Amino acid sequence: MPTQQGRFTRFPRLPRAIGVAAAAATLVLIATGCSTGGGEGTGDSRYGFPTVEQDADSAITILVDADRSAIAEAFQADNPDIKVNIETYDGNSGGTNSFQTKISLADAAGEGWPDVVWSGQVNDASWAAKELNGAQAFAAPLNLGVTEDGWLDGYTAGALDPVTVDGNVYGARDNLAPVVFWYNKAMFDEFGYDVPETWEDYEALSDKLAAEHPGYVLGSIGDPFTAVLTNMWSAQAPIYTVDADGNFSTDFTDDHTTRMIALMDHMFANGTLTLDGLFTPDWAANHKDTTLGIPGPTWFIGAVIQNPDSLAAEAGTWAAGAPLHWEGEDVNTGNVGGGFWYGSSHSANLDAVGKFLQYATSGPQSVKLITGLPAYESTASEWLDVQVDSGYWANADQFKDVVTGAASHIWPGWGATLSFSSEPAWAEIVAPALAAGGTIESVVDEWKTRYENDATVNGYTVK
Repeated sequence: MPTQQGRFTRFPRLPRAIGVAAAAATLVLIATGCSTGGGEGTGDSRYGFPTVEQDADSAITILVDADRSAIAEAFQADNPDIKVNIETYDGNSGGTNSFQTKISLADAAGEGWPDVVWSGQVNDASWAAKELNGAQAFAAPLNLGVTEDGWLDGYTAGALDPVTVDGNVYGARDNLAPVVFWYNKAMFDEFGYDVPETWEDYEALSDKLAAEHPGYVLGSIGDPFTAVLTNMWSAQAPIYTVDADGNFSTDFTDDHTTRMIALMDHMFANGTLTLDGLFTPDWAANHKDTTLGIPGPTWFIGAVIQNPDSLAAEAGTWAAGAPLHWEGEDVNTGNVGGGFWYGSSHSANLDAVGKFLQYATSGPQSVKLITGLPAYESTASEWLDVQVDSGYWANADQFKDVVTGAASHIWPGWGATLSFSSEPAWAEIVAPALAAGGTIESVVDEWKTRYENDATVNGYTVK
């Protein structure tokens, strides 16, 4: 089996600023009409926007998903002087838009805003950083006094691009989510297979696996996390893009698009890609011991590979492989989520809000509790060292280079900060077609039309 070491010498030399965020030009859309005014605050200039009267004894409400509740609980334990209420929701996952819905209801009521919100999406600044329907922008600009002076400078270059509007930063990124190829090294060795380097290798391996070990799989396309954000983005498929002038385009004729659709249709047909969703009981029940490998972001470590309710892989069996890429082309990859923490401009205890944001992303428990590659640079370095020294990874000597190499080579063409999600179209159009015996190719026109309609409804010019 060829080693993964040294493969990143093929990466082109790209500016670090585009390594962890897609086209920052998208933020032109956000900046238009953006305002932090419009609330009934005191005009407290300490924070650079109108605030209610600040009260150091005021409790803060932290709205998180289940996976992030641990860091909120840790903050509560380590800061007994701060009153904390922890509430959970779906984390705005899968394009549900639940974050914006909750804030819109609070805006209408004029009360009830949470003080801190976690969102697994990267495009929330497109609405949270601007005044809507006369209500003050929900997200507080962190760089004007909410967080400590200079603290934001510690982020990995480019990590805050999706939440930077008119020079102000409206969110604290939790983690980076570069896509790599996770694989069961013990199983590869047992079967005598080479680890794929290209998408072409991956497809060829699927045919070999299907013939020699029926029932074994190389991934899932049961949800948009894998099919769209992992595969289509990593394939550099220009189906969800926006230019500097705010024009949306979706190209299903580009060969990067057609090749990835053909690959997924082929592997679904031979049984090595499954419709069982990674985060459903069916995945563990059907594939716990039969998953050879899977492309996915770094947070798959905790959510899939080590998760006792998913693969529950034993130490020393799994490894991180370089991102798959098209043969003869530069290595670029996708970035599935990453997630941001937002502080509320309506909070009566912004000092506590700032303290929590710093704790969650760079505090003493962050290395332990952040499940993917942390976005804060010093935390990331320590997290990588912990992974290498843990004894868990079968290729510990290459793990750090693989992950950091992927993080610095995110394909910038994906419209990651567009104000509508790329996910519902797959869940509502493509996955049902596959479940009914159809192909992805058979519903391409409907998929394309859905994107164009969503773009139009959200105010974009479709080209």
